[in-house]
Amino acid sequence: MLRSASAFLESLRDGRTVFYQGKQIDDVTEEPDLRVAIDLAARDFELAEDPELAPVLLAKDPDSGAEIPVLYRLPTSPADVQARSAAIELTTQHGSGIPPLIKEIGTDALFALLRVTDGEWYERVRAFYEHCRDGDLAVAVAQTDVKGDRSLAPHAQSDPDLYLHVVSESADGIVVRGAKTHTSGSVNANEIIVLPTRAMGPDDAEYAVAFAIPVATPGLTLYTSSFGAGTRGPFEFPAASRSKMLDTLTVFDDVFVPWDRVFLYRRPELAGPLALTFVEYHRFTAVSYKLPLLDTFVGGAARIAEMNGVGRVGHIRDKLTHLITYAETVRGLTELAAIRSREGQRGIWYPDPLTTNMAKFTFARGYPEAVEIVQNCAGGLLVTGHGDADWANPEIRAVLEKYFVAAGPAEPRLRLMHLLSDLTAGDLGGYHAVLAVHAEGSVEAEKMQILRSYDPRPASALVNRLAHLDD
Repeated sequence: MLRSASAFLESLRDGRTVFYQGKQIDDVTEEPDLRVAIDLAARDFELAEDPELAPVLLAKDPDSGAEIPVLYRLPTSPADVQARSAAIELTTQHGSGIPPLIKEIGTDALFALLRVTDGEWYERVRAFYEHCRDGDLAVAVAQTDVKGDRSLAPHAQSDPDLYLHVVSESADGIVVRGAKTHTSGSVNANEIIVLPTRAMGPDDAEYAVAFAIPVATPGLTLYTSSFGAGTRGPFEFPAASRSKMLDTLTVFDDVFVPWDRVFLYRRPELAGPLALTFVEYHRFTAVSYKLPLLDTFVGGAARIAEMNGVGRVGHIRDKLTHLITYAETVRGLTELAAIRSREGQRGIWYPDPLTTNMAKFTFARGYPEAVEIVQNCAGGLLVTGHGDADWANPEIRAVLEKYFVAAGPAEPRLRLMHLLSDLTAGDLGGYHAVLAVHAEGSVEAEKMQILRSYDPRPASALVNRLAHLDD
């Protein structure tokens, strides 16, 4: 059931249609920029082979007794939800704040589909879930439509393809057309699950569709974002040189989907519940993989202040206290979301939506100030420090070692500066900053879900009693 990293890499050489930087890529494993992300994804399989890490990343399948990835285990208790978070955090620690995301989002979607669908649709989802679990497959999710005029419903758009929709059906299956955007990990996935992006009305029936197809399906084209393109040296870019996420505009040009891969169709009343159920898992995945980045901020800010010789200065200690409080608040809310998990349909448990969204909102709201604190503790060398070419030249390196000495030697100080610069000031830092605001739902969406999830009755009853409003 468990695949090796080499088997995963070989599975990506399947003739998929991928464009990157204006050209079609025949073999995604041979394109250097893409390979950075693919190697990050491959670490998911490598880490599972480590005897010390396997207890966190693997679990026994309750049906067969075989070892499967923890992420594929159906959660049936708060402990299972907590174990899922621990596995996500562990793999992200090995990705400089970027998770592999080849099983995390896919299983978020599968759990949601298993809870929301019924009848024959559910049986199809169950069969596909077992196919992915037993094959140890990498699965991406395409949910966010390009949307066009966001004030209009899907059926009211000037171009019907601005939301993915069904254009025809037959005894064998359906044909879909349109595009999804922000599809993370699709280039290095084996399968893509498509979900509705929003609630829909009766007139949107052709848009209320969910299905799964292999990435190499004819008519499916991945236009890969070139954000962060280019070679990165390991001295100047210790994180970006080995960690990258690939996001695509995912275009469906009359793609055929057989009925056994169709999980929802012409049931617009389920589009909204399915999207929200997916979010219940997906935002918990998000806050779980944010934790290593925040730990790096805390540890990096403290270490660089110490190396600069200002670790005991009052205002630095105050900043570090703020940073610790921020990081541990997000961690505490994430852990509480698992502890407060609830049992959903078919006995599949899910993280508490209130505390999950509080964790995500706290992370997003506090992120800009956290970046500012890290940069304040580090100083201007974040952006003026010398890179790989200078460091590789013995004559220049001697100069750098002489003049960049502080309370600590030059080399570890520059290496740490480059790490913090990579995470807060470079392309990867910008990527993290945008993700803090928009990934897994906007800040406004999180606020709406917090209000929707909060039960006001106990607080209202207390106020009524204290103010004698019930007398």
